[in-house]
Amino acid sequence: MEMPEEYVDFAVKYKEWVTIKRMHILPDPKPEEVAFHLAGIRSTIDGKAYGILGIDISSLDAFAESATGTLRKGITSTGEVLSRLGTPEAKKAIENACTNKAVLPLAKTYLLNRLVVSMNVQTGLTQETMSKLFPNLKAPKFPGRMPKKHS
Repeated sequence: MEMPEEYVDFAVKYKEWVTIKRMHILPDPKPEEVAFHLAGIRSTIDGKAYGILGIDISSLDAFAESATGTLRKGITSTGEVLSRLGTPEAKKAIENACTNKAVLPLAKTYLLNRLVVSMNVQTGLTQETMSKLFPNLKAPKFPGRMPKKHS
């Protein structure tokens, strides 16, 4: 087996939260392989930064789901769902999610993104999207219970 020439490394330890990602880069990697790995790193840390700042992201996720529940999913409805960001209910949800009022604008940014994602519209690079565009890219399966074989 060839030894990797380079790595894409990412490691974070903050209080009880730890994440470590490493991608071995063999000669001449395809750009989509590196981007796929970076998308995995992003998905790992996206919500963590908001949580570390004391923003209750689970309450904002719940608000986003309830605000989009009856709407038809897709890009054509995003304008309607984004108008809900300015409602008194959304403002109250944002305020209730923050223990520190200085981070209110960040909570609003998080909710904005969650509203759009709840409509099945991605605002950034994801491994799922990359897998659809490049079928040879698959997210790694983590060790654990193996599915039972049916005979």
